[in-house]
Amino acid sequence: METTKITIEALVLANKQKTWDAYTQAEHITKWNFASDEWHCPSASTDLQVGGKFVSRMEAKDGSFGFDFEGVYQTINWGESLSYGLDDGRLVEMNLTAKGNETLIQVSFDAETQNDVELQRNGWQAILNNFKKHVENS
Repeated sequence: METTKITIEALVLANKQKTWDAYTQAEHITKWNFASDEWHCPSASTDLQVGGKFVSRMEAKDGSFGFDFEGVYQTINWGESLSYGLDDGRLVEMNLTAKGNETLIQVSFDAETQNDVELQRNGWQAILNNFKKHVENS
């Protein structure tokens, strides 16, 4: 069975180092890793090395639902790109490209089979939009 790849992106008004730090450091992840204002990310941990694990707790603010988004880093090209495997076997790849005083962030991920591809794309894009807003306002 062939896996569907979904790619999302955002152009962030920040240099690559600031963008990298916001994507990889737990104290930043808790500020942007949710798709809507009804959700939040109360905790995150990262062991940023090949074979290192990360966990981000994602919860509805009303306490009705929550889950751990977790995986293991597979490749790391410091300040440029990384990839990680999710617990369900899917792969995620993140790349940064300098564009003058901005940084293009692209995230590609294997679609899961339970939800429509467009729903997944929209959800991950909403999170990336929160990321962009966080980086630009911090």
